[in-house]
Amino acid sequence: MAVITIVGSGMMGSALAFPARENGNEVRLVGTHLDREIIDNARKTNRHLKFHRDFPDGVQFYQVEELEQALTGADLVIGGVSSFGVEWFGDYVLPRIAEGTPLLTVTKGLMDMPDGRLLTYPDLWQQKLDELGKHLPLCAVGGPCTSYELVAHDQTEVAFCGRDMQALELARSLMHTDYYHISLSTDVVGIESAVALKNGYALGIALTIGVNQRAFGLDSELHFNSQAAAFGQSAKEMYRLLCAQGVQDMNNLWVGVGDLYVTVYGGRTRLVGILLGRGLDIDEAKAELNGVTLESLVVAVRVARAVRIRAQKGELKLSDFPMLMHVDDILSHHAPVNIPWEQFTFIQQ
Repeated sequence: MAVITIVGSGMMGSALAFPARENGNEVRLVGTHLDREIIDNARKTNRHLKFHRDFPDGVQFYQVEELEQALTGADLVIGGVSSFGVEWFGDYVLPRIAEGTPLLTVTKGLMDMPDGRLLTYPDLWQQKLDELGKHLPLCAVGGPCTSYELVAHDQTEVAFCGRDMQALELARSLMHTDYYHISLSTDVVGIESAVALKNGYALGIALTIGVNQRAFGLDSELHFNSQAAAFGQSAKEMYRLLCAQGVQDMNNLWVGVGDLYVTVYGGRTRLVGILLGRGLDIDEAKAELNGVTLESLVVAVRVARAVRIRAQKGELKLSDFPMLMHVDDILSHHAPVNIPWEQFTFIQQ
């Protein structure tokens, strides 16, 4: 039996406690400074505040002050923080993990650099580790997976990526179950970029739902032509962005497209996209969803900013990314929703 310590008891970090424990491991779930209520409740009821199913028997719960105790003897550490906690994790948690311990992160996102580069979170943490003079095999999870469906044991296929195949194989051996299926890839940039890029596009697709509700009524039937058209354009733009990222294997686009699908139909990004499509501006939509974490908005703006910089340098064309540019205008400049349908068309000879 291995020891798995999960740092961050949000929905996805907590959901991973299920396959980890059900696979026979000792599981320690540590809350961040923002998760105190979650850990208190779990200790009392053995249940996450937002799940309708008890944790598997034997999961142990720790507050952030008990982090070092929870990390002692860990064979695998899972980073379960949101993208807003990436810097905190790098500054507070990385220095406390024992040398050589594999680290698997579920945090999805990209950080834009002044020159237009987009760095993955494992790249950012590697920079921190280099500063510390420390070695931790960094791995990450990508793919279509919502936390509550993982808890419900819905069949789920994801990819673990990292540069150390031995660490990846260890992580898979500790985490795979008959409902949690894991592919392995050394293409960190490809997997991590694909699952981050889908965020802005999921919002763009969800706009069509709100637009149709505004036109035909909140109780009207769903209209799939517009959703499908927006989905196709999104996949096209994601492909172009992955090419710009210099990914190793374009087959990893499936990870991002699958994640795009599940985010449109089961994610929080869907909610804000629908509200924007109905006619609310971004401030009004955020107010309506008070308390809901919207990492997707941050990622979309960062990617658009990077694309604009690279377009100025002549490396990309803004005309190749009409959906992304419109989403950015909505988020950054409070532009009204006016999906540029005609810009999605093409002439092929």
